[in-house]
Amino acid sequence: MTTAIVPKTVEQVLDPAWLSTALDAPVRATEQVEFIRTVATKVRFLAHMADGSSRALCVKGLLDVDEMTARGGPTMVREADFYGEVAAEVDVRVPQLVRSVIDRERQQAVVLMRDLIVDGAKFCSALEPFTVQHASASLDQIARLHAGRGLLARMPWIDRRIDQLAEARYVTAEMLQELLDGTRGDPLPDHVRSATRVIAAVQELARRDARLPQFLVHGDAHAGNIFRDARGPGLIDWQLLQSAGWALDIAYHICAVLPVEIAEVEERALLTHYLAEMRALGCELPDAETAWRQYREAAAYGYYLWGITRRVDPAITHVFVERLGKAVVRHDAFALLGVA
Repeated sequence: MTTAIVPKTVEQVLDPAWLSTALDAPVRATEQVEFIRTVATKVRFLAHMADGSSRALCVKGLLDVDEMTARGGPTMVREADFYGEVAAEVDVRVPQLVRSVIDRERQQAVVLMRDLIVDGAKFCSALEPFTVQHASASLDQIARLHAGRGLLARMPWIDRRIDQLAEARYVTAEMLQELLDGTRGDPLPDHVRSATRVIAAVQELARRDARLPQFLVHGDAHAGNIFRDARGPGLIDWQLLQSAGWALDIAYHICAVLPVEIAEVEERALLTHYLAEMRALGCELPDAETAWRQYREAAAYGYYLWGITRRVDPAITHVFVERLGKAVVRHDAFALLGVA
């Protein structure tokens, strides 16, 4: 946390004067290495310090965005608060925070992190499917996050994001229908391409989930939010951090990272692995059949998230919509949730 203002553009971030204030150390010059645009912007760069050293950094924020995207500022504040308040309290591998800058009045923030790629890390992608072994290793990290559920009692700002998503304030039924009628929905049967059914399913899922024991949930555990290095996998992107049932993360993660033909064969064994990890961490989880039903219902969550996604490379969006939509079909998730 610093007294620096939250920048609105990449140019402001790379301004040595702003960066000197943010880092509380004089910066002579900056050098952009990579620019990555999804909803938020990530910029890898070198900060050349006045003492002759250089620091490899990555900044994440809503930079150079339109007014509509800027309204998502509270999600960046949530991510900054994860790094500032939660990261040190959970046994999860995450990027090293250098500094976060938060404007709570405007509800905007940027996060400065050490550049993991310089340290040999690789960020995963939907276009490079996980193996079963990779999925098992990342489930171990998610289990460690979930085991931090005790933080929820003293961090009430970690609320139930699924309830807010279920209100369909971000994308209307008409907008979602237009998206599902497009090419992203082509591999799926008509009954899961109905926006009214998709919204009704996530609303019912939210109601049921609220009655279950709550865990510290990542909320967006797809392949693109996993990194790997020599020590194994870790998690990034904490904008949907929330209090929720464990199954939201697990069904989403398994069904998103694995090709459909592998998920349908291996997912129950992976679920069993996760349940065993959680019990080893001292957490109470339901019996195998109850857990399987909760997992099947929760398939609707990830499908909804990617159904409404608009500002990601279409090639990636299409892969996730197909994998998650086909999970909804094979688990008959809508019927389990009582959606006709």
